[in-house]
Amino acid sequence: GQQVIINIPMLTEERRKQLVKMVGQECEHGRVSVRTIRKETNESLKKIKGVSEDDVKNAEEHVQKLTDEYIGKIDALMKKKEVEIMTV
Repeated sequence: GQQVIINIPMLTEERRKQLVKMVGQECEHGRVSVRTIRKETNESLKKIKGVSEDDVKNAEEHVQKLTDEYIGKIDALMKKKEVEIMTV
C-alpha cells in the first residue's frame, strides 16, 4: 500500500488560545441548553394536575440537582480539554 504523509505544523500559542476560546463558547452553549431544559421542565411540572405543591417543589429540587450535575460535567470536560490544548 501507499503512504500519504501530511505535515501538520505545531499549533502556535495564539492558535491554542483561539481553540480554548472556542471550547469555552461551545461549553457555554451546552450550559444554556441545560438551563433551558430545566426551565421547560419546571414549567411542565407546574402544569400537572392533581399534584401537591410539595411534590412539585421536590421535583423542581431534583431537576436543579440534575442541572448542577450536568453543568459540573460540562465544566470539568472544558477544563480537561483546555489543558490538552495548552499542553505543548
